[in-house]
Amino acid sequence: MPSDWLDLPAPPALPLLYARAVLRGGVRGDTLPSQGLRCPVSVEPAHLERYRQLCGFAEGSLLPATYPHLLAFSLQLKLLTGPSFPFPLLGLVHLENRIRVVRPLGGLGPFVASVQVQHLRPHEKGQVFSLLTRLEDQLGLLWEGDSLLLRRGPPMEGGPAPHSEEPALPLATLAQWPAPAAIGRRYARLSGDYNPIHLSALSARGFGFPRAIAHGLWNKARLLAALGERLPTAGYSVQARFQKPLLLPGEVSLLASEVADEGHFRLQSDPTTPHISGGWRLI
Repeated sequence: MPSDWLDLPAPPALPLLYARAVLRGGVRGDTLPSQGLRCPVSVEPAHLERYRQLCGFAEGSLLPATYPHLLAFSLQLKLLTGPSFPFPLLGLVHLENRIRVVRPLGGLGPFVASVQVQHLRPHEKGQVFSLLTRLEDQLGLLWEGDSLLLRRGPPMEGGPAPHSEEPALPLATLAQWPAPAAIGRRYARLSGDYNPIHLSALSARGFGFPRAIAHGLWNKARLLAALGERLPTAGYSVQARFQKPLLLPGEVSLLASEVADEGHFRLQSDPTTPHISGGWRLI
């Protein structure tokens, strides 16, 4: 937990943060900042409607389970481009994402969003750490997201942390959908995440990809929308491990286990090209 919080009056503006991300270079140590960031956030109904349409969520009185990521994105960017954060933002790899929906995500706010980084630890490809995001209302915690991010480089002393695998449940194809060539740009306009790897083939090639790739959190949102009744309104968690990037344009299938208190899913282009694997469980 952070030893202190910096409270902001409103979400920070993105243009300056983009400039910091582009200009920032080099590693400045191996200690994560202890200070977290907090600010009030509210939902814009028109933005929410566009998000539902882009990610396939049905109309309803509750926010989609992945929507708090967007409410807190500028806070995350400010923390990860701040002077006390040791690593360049460009080049960080999103390996896993876990969300916990503690209580029903009702209303449009105001809420309080908070972000912090913690648990820097070894990995076979460098170092990983957690970006922890929370959404609260006047009654307390509503939602929590934990993103595992990789900083490529020599592993920390002590060796890589093991990755545990749970026995897989039987899966059946639940849904299929296209990932259009422009989905990266469309999701960027909604989320604020203008990472060049998502925008065009030209900008993605500079980072080693033959074509633009879909945002991992668009993939996750789209599959949670398709899971539908398999997920309750609250009191559950969803763990997702990002695997092979989804090159754009593409076509994917969602495989899922039966409706139950605990289940598994896999998003794939074909059996040899998995993009996300994970599952849900009651908490």
